[in-house]
Amino acid sequence: MSAIADRIRGIVRAPLPIVAPNSPAVPAQAGQTGSPVKTLERTLGGDWRDGCFVVERRRKPDTKHGRETVATLAQRLDRSAAEASFFADGTARPPFVFFDLETTGLSGGAGTQAFLVGCGGFAEDGGFVTRQFLLTRPADERALLQTVRAELAGAGVLVSFNGKSFDAPLLETRYAFHRVEWIRDRLPHLDVLHPARRFWNGEDCSLGALEARLLGLRRAGDVAGFEVPSRYFRFVRTGNPEPLVAVLEHNRQDLLTLAALTARLLHLSRAGVSEARDAAEALALGRIYARAGLEERSREAFIRAIAMSRAPAGAFDPIRIESLRLLALAWRRARCYEDAERCWRQLSEVHGCPPHIVREATEALAIHYEHRAPNLLTAKEFALQGLRAPLTPSAQQASEHRLARLDRKLRTQRGASSMPVLEY
Repeated sequence: MSAIADRIRGIVRAPLPIVAPNSPAVPAQAGQTGSPVKTLERTLGGDWRDGCFVVERRRKPDTKHGRETVATLAQRLDRSAAEASFFADGTARPPFVFFDLETTGLSGGAGTQAFLVGCGGFAEDGGFVTRQFLLTRPADERALLQTVRAELAGAGVLVSFNGKSFDAPLLETRYAFHRVEWIRDRLPHLDVLHPARRFWNGEDCSLGALEARLLGLRRAGDVAGFEVPSRYFRFVRTGNPEPLVAVLEHNRQDLLTLAALTARLLHLSRAGVSEARDAAEALALGRIYARAGLEERSREAFIRAIAMSRAPAGAFDPIRIESLRLLALAWRRARCYEDAERCWRQLSEVHGCPPHIVREATEALAIHYEHRAPNLLTAKEFALQGLRAPLTPSAQQASEHRLARLDRKLRTQRGASSMPVLEY
């Protein structure tokens, strides 16, 4: 029995701990060639900073990332930096720090740790610099968090992809666990996922899909996201950092792609609708401008989205329908009621238009012809058309009330027209 136990212990024995060379806990073998520390440094090409293992890499300005060079992306971002305020949750300003986590689990939760924190940014010469902070053992998490906090402290805005829902809350949980102050509340945050869904929504809005569709980049030999945690656990279990080589490269690619998408997003917002590649981008620009109070630019974008729609007038096209609706509302805010009326009419004539939009259009048309361009019969026609769509009890009551009022006005109008003319 003891022989079997000895064999099992020989198979599953723990690897030598990988700790910073200046740590009092470092084993005697750490300074020797072939030690875990030396193997880690040699394989991943990093060094130790304040008890945290950091890997720094630099992409040269003339390096291609998809269709563009890194320098082109840097210039585009620099010229349109002011437009970050359209998307950030605070007053955004340079420098932009792009960050992305690799974690021990994909669903979050209290036990999930960020074993790799990747940070990236453009250098003054147009290159792209990444710093990746690796958790080599659980006991070093506090040191990693403190080092990351110092790295992020100089940011003017944090940029992530799904960071508001995943990365930031996960980091906040880990900082709270270690009772270390987290500076997230003091920094504006731009989560590219949410505007990306508005600008480039498709069947797949993942970072990899957007990378292929918008940047023309196809990764070769990239590690799949679901493999990342198992690769880290293999490293922890064996002490062999080889499985992490692909993970760090995957993280670096994600950071540069995130920077490229951000540059595209801000460039679009600065250049305006003339740079829109399709109706979806034009519609998204219109929404952004409308929310910022740039009414003229928003109307221009909605008109462009309608013109770029591939569907003929009267045919069902969600982008065209939404553009017409938002344009009608924009014209109404500008008190250009005749222009708004034309948009509402087009919506009411679209085959297959969603019932709630038909109801909104017919209600607006009934109000227009009752009050602004008095034609009570036309107003009644649109009020009756609105009743054909499914209605909530309150909307049903409001429509019936409008019809009753129009009938009273029509009776009064007919009575006045039939009165004899008195001569004196």
